[in-house]
Amino acid sequence: MFDNDWDLHLQEEIEKPYFGQLRITMAREYRDYTVYPPKEDIFRALKQTSYKDTKVVILGQDPYHGYGQAEGLSFSVKPGVKIPPSLLNIYKELREDLGVPFPPHGSLMHWANQGVLLLNAVLTVREGQPNSHKSLGWEQFTDAVISKLNERETPMVFMLWGSYAQKKGAIIDRTRHKVLQSSHPSPLAAHRGFFGSRPFSAANAFLMEQGIEPVDWNISSLSAAERK
Repeated sequence: MFDNDWDLHLQEEIEKPYFGQLRITMAREYRDYTVYPPKEDIFRALKQTSYKDTKVVILGQDPYHGYGQAEGLSFSVKPGVKIPPSLLNIYKELREDLGVPFPPHGSLMHWANQGVLLLNAVLTVREGQPNSHKSLGWEQFTDAVISKLNERETPMVFMLWGSYAQKKGAIIDRTRHKVLQSSHPSPLAAHRGFFGSRPFSAANAFLMEQGIEPVDWNISSLSAAERK
């Protein structure tokens, strides 16, 4: 299903009755409505970033609900798609934090390929209807993902932006893992603590303290594989 070690770690979860019902519900939703991301990208975050390779988790809420935006990675859009406001603010903070060039596109695939798990709490949404797939079962599934990561002995970084992400990350063992909290990067909240939080340098400092290779956050260029 995920084509990596998530298959083993989540096997018990996807066999639970609620997940079977979720599959049925989603088949109906994709049949009757325009739903994002495309079916093949629902689990892209988990397929792109394996369990053992995860270094950093950036937790979003639900996918972008506009045409052509959602690609199964939190905050990310495909090259050629207009960069959404929250992602623009993430890029502004990235530039201020690390001095890297402002990315010319909205794809975060370069991060995902280095072990940054770009996980939304809810993995699907109807077009033009934010939070429309809330409480269908996705939250239980992504809680299980976070729980499995929390159990891992190798430390990692969790970036929890905004109250929703912070509540969902309440189970994280802060004696083992690094939790970086701030306001959400949305235009309504970014000035209340996201700007100036310097999460990218803080994440790398922690990883290096643990003897883990830091993330190259500079995404000014895309490889051919990352353009797909």
